[in-house]
Amino acid sequence: MIRLGVNIDHVATVRQARGGKFPDTVQAALEAKKGGAQGITIHLREDRRHIQDSDLGRLKRALRLPLNLEMALHSEIIKIALHSRPEKVCIVPERRREVTTEGGLNVLQKKKRLKKVIPQLIRKGIEVSLFIDPDKKQIRAAQEVGAEVVELHTGAYANADGRKKKSELVRLKRGAIEARRLGLRVNAGHGLDYQNVGPVARLPYIQELNIGHAIVARSIFVGMKQAVQEMKQKCAIRK
Repeated sequence: MIRLGVNIDHVATVRQARGGKFPDTVQAALEAKKGGAQGITIHLREDRRHIQDSDLGRLKRALRLPLNLEMALHSEIIKIALHSRPEKVCIVPERRREVTTEGGLNVLQKKKRLKKVIPQLIRKGIEVSLFIDPDKKQIRAAQEVGAEVVELHTGAYANADGRKKKSELVRLKRGAIEARRLGLRVNAGHGLDYQNVGPVARLPYIQELNIGHAIVARSIFVGMKQAVQEMKQKCAIRK
């Protein structure tokens, strides 16, 4: 059964636009849980453009759901993860000027660093995932550096049309099969919405989808609980 993780970064984006306390990330997470979310994802960026350190602490204390911390290979953020011990971390690439994460982590380029950091996180009881493109070389490298999970970057699929969209879906399928063959668990996410999520949800071996912007955008009109319920229906996810 596919799990749904809800990324609440952009609840914090709205808050940071004005400052203050509202909308509250903890309330958003609890409403997502009521809608059937099986995990909450946040990205603590180096520039703190949305999620803040205090959000991580408050969510860790308040949630009775797995908390998935997206993080770059920055020393400060690694220390925070080791101290706060979220249930999961997903290591992602990060650039200051990007609007959102663009592309997957280059595991081949970061092998040495990953081989040092991943065991530190695992020793703290944290599940480690790498956010990567569905490329066989990257998937094999993820297994070599000791990752337990890969999250396949679905952005190219989400942004494509027509034949290109179909070819990107095939690429995701092949990536999921290769990851499974290597003993890795497989998640997916990025750019998924109510119109394009169904085919990804039906791919073999995908265990979890992490979706944020589309759900937060929909919640403006119908509330977080209903927005999550609607997403679960679209990707045929049961509670």
